[in-house]
Amino acid sequence: MARKRKGRAISGWLVVDKPAGVTSTAVVNKVKWAFDAQKAGHAGTLDPDATGVLAVALGEATKTVPYITDALKCYRFVMRLGVSTRTDDAEGEVIETRDARPSDAAIAEALDAFRGDIMQVPPQFSAVKVEGERAYDIARAGGEMALAARPLWVESLEMIARPDADHVELEMVCGKGGYVRSIARDLGQALGCLGHVLWLRRTWSGPFQAEQGISIETLDAGAKTEALDAHLLPLELGLTDLPELPTTPEGVTRLKNGNPGMVLTSDADYGEEAWASYMGKAVAVGIYKAGELHPSRVFVD
Repeated sequence: MARKRKGRAISGWLVVDKPAGVTSTAVVNKVKWAFDAQKAGHAGTLDPDATGVLAVALGEATKTVPYITDALKCYRFVMRLGVSTRTDDAEGEVIETRDARPSDAAIAEALDAFRGDIMQVPPQFSAVKVEGERAYDIARAGGEMALAARPLWVESLEMIARPDADHVELEMVCGKGGYVRSIARDLGQALGCLGHVLWLRRTWSGPFQAEQGISIETLDAGAKTEALDAHLLPLELGLTDLPELPTTPEGVTRLKNGNPGMVLTSDADYGEEAWASYMGKAVAVGIYKAGELHPSRVFVD
């Protein structure tokens, strides 16, 4: 007999406005505890010192995490010019300093090379795995790695403000796997002045906005009470980037059993990933073929 999961079978998304100084994993654990949820996970790690949108999925919403992880995200950050650090942020040991300071025009011109499809080398202090070990564990032990460059889509990268000669505020919209610290490091090198991230905030992630986020204090105050449930958002928000295909009662039954189910209308192309809904609720995610959805993930009521 299968063991019954501990906790509540509660599903949905919670947007947390993560404070600096706490890990994404710690936030997820706190959310799971506060809701007494059976299952929880997040859609995209934030560095411990970063703030902003951390989208946490509960229950059946965890099945939609990959679609938020793959969605575009927006970061606002300040880059400190003239100084490079071991961690590519303000917490790391200073490696080198330079007196050169680029003009606004030089910065604006240099940003062109960081838009579109680029290759990016992750920071030494990152969660990238190297022969089974996390890069940050190797770096903390004093080791250095030749990390492979990875592709990244940068939708936009703009200079927002130049408070003084030593600082520039930037905003970047990018796809999955972007490291803002790498952008600051590489931009500083391209400008000949070096640089690192002074502070970083994720302002939105897919459909989730920072304005929707609750604080850790609110989470603690409402923990283990139904009042906290009011902050949950529908799991269907995790499927925003996929076509929605309404289905029939008969289609619901077939899909729930893992079989292809008929859909009433389709904005999807043959072979495209989509999700079936009934009365606005998600039933399954799968591949659309000739009037039917072939399910790959089924949502349990």
